[in-house]
Formats: sequence, C-alpha cells, structure tokens
Amino acid sequence: MKHRVVLLSGSPREGGNTEQVLAACAAVLEKSGLQPEIVSLRGKRIGSCVACGHCYSHGSCAIDDGANEIFDTIKEAKGLIVGAPVYFGTARGEVMSLLQRLGMISMHNGRFLDGMVGGPIVVARRGGHTATIQEMLMFCFISGMIVPGSNYWNMVFGREKGDCQNDEEGMATACLFAANVARVIQALHG
Repeated sequence: MKHRVVLLSGSPREGGNTEQVLAACAAVLEKSGLQPEIVSLRGKRIGSCVACGHCYSHGSCAIDDGANEIFDTIKEAKGLIVGAPVYFGTARGEVMSLLQRLGMISMHNGRFLDGMVGGPIVVARRGGHTATIQEMLMFCFISGMIVPGSNYWNMVFGREKGDCQNDEEGMATACLFAANVARVIQALHG
C-alpha cells in the first residue's frame, strides 16, 4: 500500500501558480512511490475558529464549511504539504483559518499531526514569502510535524497563471522539498 501525502492548495484560482507548484511536487512524490492527493480550498469559504470547544469532545469542528472532510483526508495521510498564495504579505486568510482549526482538531484528538512529514510552500508576485513561511512553520512546529529542508526556502515567484514556471530555482526548490518529504516518509514508514 502506498503512503498518502495531502497537498493542500490554498489558492482560489483554478490552475494558478500555487496549484501548478503543487502539481510538480505531486509528480515528484508519485515518482518516489507515494500517493499524492491535491486538495483545494478553491470555492470553499473556510471560517475561523470560534473557540467553542466542540472539537475537544466530538473529534470534529462545529463549523460546517467543508473543513471536516479535509481534516478526515489529512488524518489518513503520512504527509502534508500546504501551498499558500501570499496576500498582502502573509498567507491567504482561509489557509490560516483552516490550519488553526486543523491544529485544534489534532491537538484534542490524539495529536494525529504529530510526526506527520511536510511543511509549507508559498507563492507570491514579489514579497511576503519569508513572513508567510515563518507563520506557516509555526503551525507545523506546534503541531509536532517533521519538516524536511530543501536547498532554499520553499518559495516561488509568480503573479499571472504560469509565471511560476519561469522561476526555475523556486520550482526546483519546491520539488527538492517534495523529494525530501518522500525520503523521510519512506525512512519512517518503509
């Protein structure tokens, strides 16, 4: 049985740069013998955590916006790569809302993210990459995830659809990160 890796696309744009970067990473994971699954937030209106405590005892979030189905998909995976477009210098709001709720679900339901392999990849036109990577890494670290490195930070430049393909260094960095995610998963789980 192949180990699954969820690649979460936080972009609202179909076929946009974030999805293209994740598709390249998915190809690397598949070539490495893993089963990638791209899950998109496109078309979803993911709300912020309301601190109701429902997840403490029910194992799911009380907000009915499609996030619980995403959480269930992630629970069954060995890896999680989160692709986020940068808006006004930070991750798009729905990405962080989903991650914060995912962290609460995991924390109060067996810490299923603990030991999961993965991390963030960010895509932006010009700036905000490092602040966004830092923000998303904080989620990964507090959740107990294992975050492999690459040869640079996981950031890709691009604005219009397809611009990311012109950032050869960024695409190579993201793909090396995906290869390292695969290598760690295989080392841990065979």
